[in-house]
Amino acid sequence: MTATQTSAVDATVAASRVKDAVNLSHIATVARDVRETVGEVRVRTPRMRCTAVNVYYGDKQAIKNVSVDVGQNEVLAMIGPSGCGKTTFLRCLNRMNDTIAGCRVTGEIVMDGEDINARRIDVVPLRARVSMVFQKPNPFPKSIWENVAFGPRIHGLAQDKTELEEIVVNSLKRAGLWDEVKDRLGDPGTGLSGGQQQRLCIARSIAVQPEVILMDEPCSALDPISTARIEELIDELREHYSICIVTHSMQQAARVSQRTAYFHLGDLIEVGDTKQIFTRPRHQLTEDYITGRFG
Repeated sequence: MTATQTSAVDATVAASRVKDAVNLSHIATVARDVRETVGEVRVRTPRMRCTAVNVYYGDKQAIKNVSVDVGQNEVLAMIGPSGCGKTTFLRCLNRMNDTIAGCRVTGEIVMDGEDINARRIDVVPLRARVSMVFQKPNPFPKSIWENVAFGPRIHGLAQDKTELEEIVVNSLKRAGLWDEVKDRLGDPGTGLSGGQQQRLCIARSIAVQPEVILMDEPCSALDPISTARIEELIDELREHYSICIVTHSMQQAARVSQRTAYFHLGDLIEVGDTKQIFTRPRHQLTEDYITGRFG
């Protein structure tokens, strides 16, 4: 068994023991019927600040008055049962919900002193600054090199071919993919394995010099070894970016994040330090989910 595999197994065992500890010794203090957010939603150094965010699909409200900060150089994990609104909220952070007919977003999401929902905001540069990695790897039907070069080229981030080459190489290195593809950059990106394709998509996101990276269940389609590599990469990327990750794996959230937000039926139920959320949750709904009583 490799060191990466051993680390992943150890982390899973540790997370299981945390779950048992919660079961045996902890009693949440906030009742299930309380819907106000428990925990500190603000951080000292926010990269994005969300205040009273609501999302509607026609007459249906999917996100209800959510306020939370995305801190600088941290990983914020969003957990909760299917349909709880975590992906919908994630998509608010770079206005991907604009692409859905009938979707309406209210509230304020501030980045660099500006509300990203303001009419004057151009979503194209916004989505370069707040990039997204999707659940299923989606490389362009282009070469590996072109997949990474495409964004910097259309955003004018390189002055010449040499500079563009440097961006491509550095992005692939940061994504932990360079050594595996450096001798076949002209091959199709779609010909890579699933884990490699996802790291290529991460390299593509990095290449446009984002400030925040959004990840929507980036490991759900990957095997355990590829998942471990992506998780290691997330930890490395945190030194340079703020990261928000939606995941159904509580073990993954415990391994990669510094703060965790628990969503339920469109409400942000609890947010706080990841260790606290997984060992001493304050809200009964959070404890129920973490200990497997529902979800």
